[in-house]
Amino acid sequence: MGDNISDKKFLITGGTGSFGNNMVQHLLISGAEEITIFSRDEKKQDDMRRKLKSDRLRFIIGDVRDEHSLKNAVKGIDYIFHAAALKQVPSCEFFPMEATKTNVHGSNNVCRLAAEHYVKKVVCLSTDKAVYPINAMGISKGLMEKVVLSHSLDRKNENDTKFCVTRYGNVVASRGSVIPLFIELAKAKKNLTVTNPNMTRFLMSLDDSVNLVKFAFEYANSGEICVQKAPGATIIDLSKAINELFDNPAPIRIIGTRHGEKLDEVLLSSEEASKSEEKDEFYIVPPDERDLNYSKYFHEGVTNEIPEPYTSRNTHQLNIEQIKSLVKKLFNIENRGK
Repeated sequence: MGDNISDKKFLITGGTGSFGNNMVQHLLISGAEEITIFSRDEKKQDDMRRKLKSDRLRFIIGDVRDEHSLKNAVKGIDYIFHAAALKQVPSCEFFPMEATKTNVHGSNNVCRLAAEHYVKKVVCLSTDKAVYPINAMGISKGLMEKVVLSHSLDRKNENDTKFCVTRYGNVVASRGSVIPLFIELAKAKKNLTVTNPNMTRFLMSLDDSVNLVKFAFEYANSGEICVQKAPGATIIDLSKAINELFDNPAPIRIIGTRHGEKLDEVLLSSEEASKSEEKDEFYIVPPDERDLNYSKYFHEGVTNEIPEPYTSRNTHQLNIEQIKSLVKKLFNIENRGK
């Protein structure tokens, strides 16, 4: 990021989360003038303040749902990384309106205030669950993407705020990921519970998630969705790898697929894959720039061949040994077990 961010002011919504902690350190090293952490959790803010001890950090308590608190955070900001969200699938299933208030209305507040205060660019973080969504969290994040991209259509002048989206899969070491739970259970020699052994998931590191946002920050045009290529693995191989790492003799227990779970996750839909561009380890999905003249889309279709979606099953699959190496690296685990 280097020269692009020196002497610039950044805002990270939901900035006390796993992504925020990692990104803040990158921004500090790269010479950002000021970084505003905007979140609801005063304890996490205090922990972060004590850990980093930097006079370039500014902490604001607030919620993206609340325009007044958000307006105070956005003033004078050059760039926004919007990470605030409700992300737990079960919580969003039980309280879909709460997911809507944060993920949809809150994101709209961020975009609208960014434009009003002449922010240069907003990078919004999304998830693979937003593609072909089957649960409330995925539906709310999918609608968030539409809201963000609609703001890009409204602002096409060179000096207008630019809006883009990053979309990625399961971040291995983040809070809420299944892997820290599996490690905790394996250390305690307890059963690892697997819903469906054939289920696959993308596996990304926190550094991968930061690199994706950095890529979007540097290269994405307004209205684009950026996706990082990621390996995948079956849940049964993931659980076996962690049991082997910690010499856990407890058998893996199969409990059946839970409500709101997919067999495979998707980072690019078939429709997006048909028009996306590859740039190194990234895909870039261009914006849909159709205007409000609906009639021409009813009378003339598209004849392009539709490819397969990009899923956690048809991506490169990690075997048990490769998963063990990845987990050991990310969690600083010494060699042990098989």
